[in-house]
Amino acid sequence: MYKTLLTELEKGTLVITVNRPDKMNALNKDVILELGVVLDDVYNNSEIKSAIITGAGEKAFVAGADISEFLSLDAEGGATLAREGQANVFDKIENCPKPIAAAVNGFSLGGGCELAMACHFRVAGSNAKFGQPEVNLGLIPGYGGTQRLTRLVGKGKAMEMIMSADMVGADDAKTLGLVNHVFAPEELLAKTKEILQKIQSKAPIAVAQVIACINDASNGSHHGFENEIERFGACFATEDMKEGVNSFLEKRKPVFKGK
Repeated sequence: MYKTLLTELEKGTLVITVNRPDKMNALNKDVILELGVVLDDVYNNSEIKSAIITGAGEKAFVAGADISEFLSLDAEGGATLAREGQANVFDKIENCPKPIAAAVNGFSLGGGCELAMACHFRVAGSNAKFGQPEVNLGLIPGYGGTQRLTRLVGKGKAMEMIMSADMVGADDAKTLGLVNHVFAPEELLAKTKEILQKIQSKAPIAVAQVIACINDASNGSHHGFENEIERFGACFATEDMKEGVNSFLEKRKPVFKGK
């Protein structure tokens, strides 16, 4: 179905694997296009409850963009590349009402680091390395890297990482708040699936509202508190809320239907 991606749906979790291991899974036009298509499926397919983005092989999650495609671009072309990529992939991931996690195996650089940061949270293999080396090419991050890295690790560390182009390892990334957990590489995918299975046991509408509210906070929305109030109220109109409250009072496990 896809030229550059592998997909596998298991227990409601769609594992999306960027499959260009000979190119360190670099993001070229085909990968960006196909990620946009598979994300539409995540949004619209009721069988998909959550998703994981990872990379093929043991060396790289995604080691950046395909730099060979840059030489033909002028200022307008570069801006269009960034704008379309953000709209079709990176913002689509961030705003997805279903949880999307990054399972970062190996190098997560440039556009790859930006891809991981667009996910709702990141889980890293102990061999993972993160960085935004665009200044080495006379460029800056173009897929949201300056914004999302700053929100995740703070202004000072984001300034240093992006201006120096230095990489940070998995343990340092966890200390900085860039990743939530670090596991042995061979455990990475299974552990990430475990986290998503736990989230899938919760009320899907409430989870979607949580994603929207936390994105408001992360994006510095002036309406975050009011939006939380509105979404809190909206939850009271759902069948899942009634099931959740009743199951709590009846001391049984809830059975949520996403309604």
